[in-house]
Amino acid sequence: MERINRIKVVLAEKQRTNHWLAQQVGKDDTTISKWCTNSSQPSIEMFLQIAECLDVDLLDLLTTSIKEKYHHRLK
Repeated sequence: MERINRIKVVLAEKQRTNHWLAQQVGKDDTTISKWCTNSSQPSIEMFLQIAECLDVDLLDLLTTSIKEKYHHRLK
């Protein structure tokens, strides 16, 4: 399975927990865990909400390989 997001990494960098994020975005801990392990992905709207909660750019939540693969579409 291809890693798409860096949510787990950014949470660690911001010293925040899955549970904290779940409370911020109104999702359960299991959903956040699935996003952090890349077994499922949030919607683009949810990615935007997560970026806002973590005070990061949306692109910071994506892996380098995904940014490189779609760089022409992300500009």
